[in-house]
Amino acid sequence: MKNIPELLAPAGDLEKLDTALHFGADAVYLGGEKFSLRAAAGNFSFKDLARAREVTRKYAKKLYLTLNAYLHQKDISAFRNFLKELMPLDMDAYIVSDPGALALIRDIDPDRPLHLSTQTNTTNAAAANFWREMGIHRINLARELSLDEIREIRTASPLELEVFIHGAMCVAYSGRCLLSAALTGRSANQGACTHPCRWKYALVEETRPDEYLPLEEDAGGTYIMNSRDLCLIDHIPELVSAGVNSLKIEGRMKSRYYLAVVTSVYRHALDTFLSSPQSYRCDPLWKKELEKVSHRPYGTGFLFSPENQGIQPQNSNYIRTHEFIGVLLENPDGQILVQVRNRFFPGDTLENVSPRMQRTAFHAASLRRHDGTALEVAQPNDLVLMDLPPSARPGDLLRREKPPAST
Repeated sequence: MKNIPELLAPAGDLEKLDTALHFGADAVYLGGEKFSLRAAAGNFSFKDLARAREVTRKYAKKLYLTLNAYLHQKDISAFRNFLKELMPLDMDAYIVSDPGALALIRDIDPDRPLHLSTQTNTTNAAAANFWREMGIHRINLARELSLDEIREIRTASPLELEVFIHGAMCVAYSGRCLLSAALTGRSANQGACTHPCRWKYALVEETRPDEYLPLEEDAGGTYIMNSRDLCLIDHIPELVSAGVNSLKIEGRMKSRYYLAVVTSVYRHALDTFLSSPQSYRCDPLWKKELEKVSHRPYGTGFLFSPENQGIQPQNSNYIRTHEFIGVLLENPDGQILVQVRNRFFPGDTLENVSPRMQRTAFHAASLRRHDGTALEVAQPNDLVLMDLPPSARPGDLLRREKPPAST
C-alpha cells in the first residue's frame, strides 16, 4: 500500500510511554514541564525526557515533544534556554503553535523537524503551504475539517498530514478557548484549562437572581458546551486512502488503562486494514473494547455530517463500565508481579489485557506477597504474586467489570 500511516499515542509520564509502546504505538508525543498545553498532566522532567528518548530509540519508535503553548513576552528568555538544553536529546520533532516559538526554534535549532499543532487551526491547503515555507514538516489539521476537505488538502500540499482519530473534543475553535481564562484566570492556551465547557449551567433572570432556570428540561442543568468524544474506528480505510500520514490518539491526561485499550484497538484495526484492504471490515469487538474505557458518548466530529457536530446535550457524565486493577511487572527473579491500582479479592473475575487484542478472563486465586505471605485482599500500591493466564506478559494490564450502581 502506498500510504502506511503511523499510529501516534500520547504519554503523560514514563509509565504511559511504556504502555503506549507495549500496545503498539509507532510514535509517542509528550510534554516537558514547561511550554506544553497540558500543565496538569504528569509531564516529563528533563531527566525523564532523556529516559524517554533512550526508550524510544531502543524500540525504533518516534518521539515528539509538545512546545505548543502560546508564549508571552516574559516567556521568551526561558524558552530560548529550554531549547538549548533540549538539543542534545535530538527529539524526532517539536510540536508548535506559536509563530514566535517557531521562529525561535529556527534560530536556535534550525534542523529540528517541526510539526504544527491543531491549535493553529489549519483548514486549507494555502495555509498548509504557507507553513511549509516557514519550515513546518507536518500539520495536525484542524478538527473542524470534513473528510473531503482533508482529501483536497492532501492533493494540494506535499506536507505530512496528521489527524485526530480518538479522544476528547473541545467546543472552542481548534481548542483555542478563552473561557477558562475568563472564568478562572487559568489560560487554556498556556496549558492550564479548567474545562469550564463541561460544567453544568443554568439561566438566571435579572429580577430573580436566586432562581436558576434550566435551559432544557433536565434538573441537572444544560450541556450546550459539552462535546461528544471522537471515535473514528469505523473510518480507518477512508483516512488512509485520503492520504493521512499520522493517526493521532488524544489523551495525555488519560489513564494508563485508557491508553492501553485505545492504542491496542487502533493498532489492530490499522494492521488489519493494511494487511488486506479489500476484505477489511470493522470488527464489532473493537467498538465493544472502546466502550470499556471512560468516555462520553462517541461521535465522528466534523468528518461527515454538518449536523450535530459533536455536541452531547444529555449530560456531562463519563461512561465507565470497567476499572483498571493493575499492571504486570517482572521482578529480578523473573516472576511476574501485579502492581495493584484498585482493590480486589481472591475469587474476583479479572481480565488480562494484552497487545494484539488478546483479552483473557480468569478468576483470581490465592494472592500472596513476594515473600509468600498470603493476602486476604490486594490493596492499591501492593505488589502481588498470583496465578495469571499463560499469555500474560510484563506490561499487560488487568481490569474488572464494575458492578452496577446501587439504586
